[in-house]
Amino acid sequence: MESYVIEWLSLLVRWLHLIAGIAWIGASFYFIMLDNSLTAPAKPEDVKRGVFGELWAVHGGGLYQSQKYLSGPMGETLSNNLHWSKVEAYTTWLSGMCLLAIIYWFGAATYLIDKSVMVLTPVQAIGISVGAIVGGWIVYSAMCKVFDANEKWLAASLFLFVIALDWGLFQVFSARAAFLHVGAVLGTIMAANVFFAIIPGQKKMVAQIRAGVVPDPEPGRIGKQRSVHNTYFTLPVLFIMISNHYPMTYSHPYGWLILAVIMAAGALIRQFFVLRHRGQTRSLFVILAVLLLLAVFIALAPKPSGATSAGRVSFAQIRTIIDARCVTCHAAQPTFAGFAQPPKGVLLESTEQVMAHAQKINETVASRYMPIGNLTQMTDAERESIAAWFRAGAKAR
Repeated sequence: MESYVIEWLSLLVRWLHLIAGIAWIGASFYFIMLDNSLTAPAKPEDVKRGVFGELWAVHGGGLYQSQKYLSGPMGETLSNNLHWSKVEAYTTWLSGMCLLAIIYWFGAATYLIDKSVMVLTPVQAIGISVGAIVGGWIVYSAMCKVFDANEKWLAASLFLFVIALDWGLFQVFSARAAFLHVGAVLGTIMAANVFFAIIPGQKKMVAQIRAGVVPDPEPGRIGKQRSVHNTYFTLPVLFIMISNHYPMTYSHPYGWLILAVIMAAGALIRQFFVLRHRGQTRSLFVILAVLLLLAVFIALAPKPSGATSAGRVSFAQIRTIIDARCVTCHAAQPTFAGFAQPPKGVLLESTEQVMAHAQKINETVASRYMPIGNLTQMTDAERESIAAWFRAGAKAR
């Protein structure tokens, strides 16, 4: 019953995480677009009122006029009806942390730890997980203060930090967990930027405007800087959110490098759209992103195996391997602790079920995605036997 409850918690929290994430990212993308698409006010009286820029748009059967004030309206009282974009960010982060706890902390022995990478106890693994997430924000915040006056140095240092984080996590956790934790650190930085920099700065600005004082521009500058950082983190984080469905990426021996290249491609694509909002079409960014993804595609392409050491493998041998290494989870009533249902509903108890999933068995075993964290200790020889059986036509005899 406990595993069944955990499955439902995971489903509902994941749904909430997705909904909140869409709301947060949608709002973030919209305001970045709005900020980069502003034109000078057309009316002189708007300039006198303190309007910095404006954008006319059409949507939903109507026309909209958005105007930006850097220091609030001049000669007017600031409206009390202000919309604050923060709940979406906090909900996304909180639901993400809950999901991390439900899957990777509660199930640390299954999903977080890979003893072939590093032998850890669940407590140790969870401690490192928490430390990486909190430490990531601390390091990022320190970098922003050290390189605050030089955006190029800050961008370069942040890039190197993310790559180092990526590599380091792969030396500690299972490949799948390492991917996820890179996303968790970046997502925490994004939410912390909202909580510690963007919203406090906006609150200070609003209070000064209402007090009749010219707002201090520094909090606004910092908020803008952190908002820009967030937008470049967005596409890499979105990729990581869906990556657990594609073990070919994180299960590669150089999974950390694969992730680094894909994140770079995501940042380049985001840069293309940011510039496009400003009226600049720089196709080079898209071309570079496509080339990076093409390089990953080529690197991950299955390599023909010339191995013959396994010889002819009978289905009886494959059946023995699957019964010993797979059926404890992939059964109508799993016997492996922590599994209430077979992963993704895949059953491997009968010959017909094995044959129906032969290709997926070969792919996930070859990529080391399965068994998860190699919990059942499948050997390299057994993996090669499955590969040899599949190469020979995957026959049920």
